[in-house]
Amino acid sequence: MAQLKFAIVYYSSTGTNYNLSKMAEAAAKANGAEVKLMKVQELAPEAAINGNPLWKAHVEATKDVPVVTLADLEWADAVLFSMPTRFGNVPAQMKQFLDTTGGLWFQGKLVNKVVSAMTSAQNDHGGQEATILSLYTTMYHWGAIIAAPGYTDPVIFSTGGNPYGTSVKVDQEGKMTQDVQPAVAHQVKRMLDIAAKLNA
Repeated sequence: MAQLKFAIVYYSSTGTNYNLSKMAEAAAKANGAEVKLMKVQELAPEAAINGNPLWKAHVEATKDVPVVTLADLEWADAVLFSMPTRFGNVPAQMKQFLDTTGGLWFQGKLVNKVVSAMTSAQNDHGGQEATILSLYTTMYHWGAIIAAPGYTDPVIFSTGGNPYGTSVKVDQEGKMTQDVQPAVAHQVKRMLDIAAKLNA
């Protein structure tokens, strides 16, 4: 069977979702996939970025990470999205990219892509589930196959218990308060297992 193509598309202002994406990249490579890790274009004004030292440092640290293109979506068998919650919704940066996919959608090139999502917030009920479900609404329109982790492995219970996708709480210093790496690894493996069955 051909090597599966796994895309990780993230938005991160201060680094949490970049770090989640790096965990996913390692897991996908460990499972034999060809992997692309890409960010969506930053849209925030420089004044906002420069006013937050963590945000400014992260933008500088990830300046060489490629920006995702529509061709990357077409290339992938599976796409994992990662983004922080913005008032229980998808960040504008991610939404803007999703809103450019109409041409691929119209041509049917997003049908049966295996997709899943991860997110973060600063408190336990900061909109994590709503953010992931908001993203999945677009995926339903694509005709994609949503590979939510559900409760398909005991690791879900010990890493926050979110059946829609890995989510993590972040403290005031921007550090994750849980070790969600096992949940990320399981979510990635589940996506690849489903993609392999679809491609068989």
